[in-house]
Formats: sequence, C-alpha cells, structure tokens
Amino acid sequence: MIHIGLVNPKDVTNVGSVLRAIGCYQADGLLYTGSRYNKAIRYRTDTNNVRENADIQHTTDLLAAKQQLPASTRLVAVELVVGAQPLPEYEHPQDALYVFGPEDGNLPQDIVDAADDVVYVPTVGCMNLAASVNVLLYDRMSKTGLTTAHQDDELIRASRDNNNRLKVRAGG
Repeated sequence: MIHIGLVNPKDVTNVGSVLRAIGCYQADGLLYTGSRYNKAIRYRTDTNNVRENADIQHTTDLLAAKQQLPASTRLVAVELVVGAQPLPEYEHPQDALYVFGPEDGNLPQDIVDAADDVVYVPTVGCMNLAASVNVLLYDRMSKTGLTTAHQDDELIRASRDNNNRLKVRAGG
C-alpha cells in the first residue's frame, strides 16, 4: 500500500494536483495534517475526482496515523535535508507512507527522526509540493512497475484525455 502524507499543506491547488498524482500512479491514499487545507477543500481542485476513490484522511499526527497502516509500511521522509539519500539511488519499499513538508516550511524534526528512510529529489532549488510528489511517484513507478492490467497502447488509451486521439505514424 502506498500513501502520501502532507504536513499542513497550504495550497488547495497543490493538494488537488497531489490527488491527481495519487490517481495517475495508483497510490492508495492521502493523510494530511493541519487546518489550512480543510478551509479550502470546497474549491474542488481534484480534477480527476480521485477524492471519490482514494482513502483521504485528516489527522493531527502522521506518526500515529501510520500505525493504522499495514505493519510493513515504511515511513519515508521526502525533504531537502543534509544526509538524505538521492531519489535516483533509492530503492522503494513495497509499502510506504511518503511524507512531504508544507509549501512554506520543512518537515518536523520528529518525522525525520522517526523515518525509516529520508530521501530528496536532487534539483537546483526546491520544487513545488505537487511536482515533488509527482516526481517521487513516477520514480517509484519506473523502478517497480505500474500496478495495472493495462499494457502499452492499452494503457495510453485508458489514460489519455477524451479529446486526445493522436497516433504515431508508421515509420515515424
């Protein structure tokens, strides 16, 4: 099982984009702390309606909420922190709770201290919260495989927008 944890996210658009990433990369749910997103949740930025199918929970304590997940779940802190492992070298666990800090701050020290692993996305400067979640989930998918019955062209047909009917020309 794969869950994303967000510490007090402030931007409803970012959370909507995180929910879209959860749907695209077939993660199981979202745990989040704080009250800022609760105030903005009515602004339906979840353009793929992932909220209807994913396990989304508000919690006051991500470390306590992790205890409700399968015992095999590893806590993975994702943060630009000295000593963290670069994402390209990271081997993803089968079950994970990937925790990201707020757009305007860092992960709390107690989460970093409790983490089984601490990874960072190597960039020059810090990335947007939703972009970071997308990069991490893509990295996971590229290393472990997308858990879907679709293959190749069938995956494209199932995933693309209804207005997209493009094809690659033979020999192109």
